[in-house]
Amino acid sequence: MSNDTATQAIAVIDLRKQVRAANAKAVARVVGKSMLVGFSTFVIVFAIWMGLVLFADISSYILKSPLDVWEFLVTDEDSATNRQTIADLLAVTMRHAGTGFIAGLAVAIVGAILFRISRGIESALMPFATLLRSVPLIAMAPIIILIFGFGTDASVAVIGGIVVLFPALVTIAFGLKSASPQMLDVISVYGGNVFTAVRKVALPGALPSLFAAIRISVPGAVTGALLSEMLSTGDGIGSATATYAASARFTEVWACIVVVTVISLLIYTVVQILESIALTRMGMNPDRKSG
Repeated sequence: MSNDTATQAIAVIDLRKQVRAANAKAVARVVGKSMLVGFSTFVIVFAIWMGLVLFADISSYILKSPLDVWEFLVTDEDSATNRQTIADLLAVTMRHAGTGFIAGLAVAIVGAILFRISRGIESALMPFATLLRSVPLIAMAPIIILIFGFGTDASVAVIGGIVVLFPALVTIAFGLKSASPQMLDVISVYGGNVFTAVRKVALPGALPSLFAAIRISVPGAVTGALLSEMLSTGDGIGSATATYAASARFTEVWACIVVVTVISLLIYTVVQILESIALTRMGMNPDRKSG
């Protein structure tokens, strides 16, 4: 009897090792794929930029090349000062982007849950969300600033949150509505209410949609931060870019654009990698191959 128990224990240990090895292999595969996609995006953006420099009929005084930006940030005598200036501006912009991202995503999650709980709430609030999406934010910005104050964190949160809100809301709401009917029936049979169904079934099943919402919200949050800086706070890369453009300092303009673009792509890629790891470990990644 003891030999049988020992054999079973060894079998269980071997099975656990196989499962861990399979998970590690799957995670490595999806991480590698995400990194490849991120690198490909960098290459495509760089190729488009070089194509504009080489073939577009735009003055080199306005359209700067990668070499111009490299010299400004790396090889010029004042490159250290230039990097520090851009870094300080970027830190402000990232803080504003984080504020808008958190505000917009939080409202989107709460709104999507309310839509899942009550169709009446969805019918009442979705037109308002659509209105926020359809009206140009530049047209709404003066009203937002008038209500929440010029240069305040509240105005940054509202402006950035509006950019993030609608795509995140639609994506998460779709994920919550895609919950398994069979699992929902099980919750109902055991006496669970709609809140239990959302907590036990809809929310876990909507994780892919939540990660997708986070991914698409990253560039939106940065865009909202830049816009709020131009219209409200007067600081950060958004305001600096407008100032540089007005004074024809186009090398600085392109350096700001490059830095913001690179950081946005890096954050997007990191989120994509974390998404792939989390969903693969939970067996929810559609790219995961069996065997």
